[in-house]
Amino acid sequence: MLSLYQEVCRECSRLITKRYSTSFSLGIRVFDEELRMPIYGIYGFVRFADEIVDTFHDHDKARLLERFRQDTYRAIEEKISLNPILQSFQEVVHRYNIGLDLIDPFLDSMAMDLEDHNYHQGLYKQYIYGSAEVVGLMCLKVFVDGDEVEYERLKAPAMSLGSAFQKINFLRDMKSDFQDRGRVYFPGVDYATFSQADKSVIEKDIKADFDHALTGIRELPHGARLGVYLAYVYYTKLFQKISRSPATQVQEERIRVPDTKKVYLLASTAFRHRFNLL
Repeated sequence: MLSLYQEVCRECSRLITKRYSTSFSLGIRVFDEELRMPIYGIYGFVRFADEIVDTFHDHDKARLLERFRQDTYRAIEEKISLNPILQSFQEVVHRYNIGLDLIDPFLDSMAMDLEDHNYHQGLYKQYIYGSAEVVGLMCLKVFVDGDEVEYERLKAPAMSLGSAFQKINFLRDMKSDFQDRGRVYFPGVDYATFSQADKSVIEKDIKADFDHALTGIRELPHGARLGVYLAYVYYTKLFQKISRSPATQVQEERIRVPDTKKVYLLASTAFRHRFNLL
């Protein structure tokens, strides 16, 4: 039965999310039930594209990514795919009217990771838009469920939240990005001479993104608000931990929030949400 195949494909996307991201999985679990599978579908798609460029070192990444792009187009056009992740994703695309204007910039940003770049400000903004902001906009399409007025009203804060998350990821993963992949995303920053002053400028930028994002989170539909706010709280805690660490420590280790702390954040955030204290 087709319905069984569709269910299995959705479960594949859910499994990928759980295996790859503890923090993201926690956030999805507190969404209203009807939102969970669509967000798993989006995450599975972006996770597999990212895997191609980040980990498939013994293969032709450019060729694989282009094949993934064409398979994505085909899945959307035909409304079916034998790739369970693309099958799950194309369902979400059609159900929530996610256009190629969001999908293409994401795939373009993944392709940027296949080349060596000195990220000047324009290229940096382009990469963040494609790799993070449009993912937030895909999720927003699900949250507002076809309400284009709400989508436009909440679009800018959603982009700011994706931007903040990505910039924190860049700081958290600075060592592995440079040593394993030769990347430094921040414009004008030299990994060898990364300083406290460099770090402070980046943190000021992230703080502005977070402040703008919070205004939108408070206005999200009730069924999505707690999950998004939980992700915001988790990244805020990670940001605070990175901010308290010297620049040399950010260069030398991957700073993280322990899983036990994540569980505590879930409980405390749920309490605040229940009593409208966000």
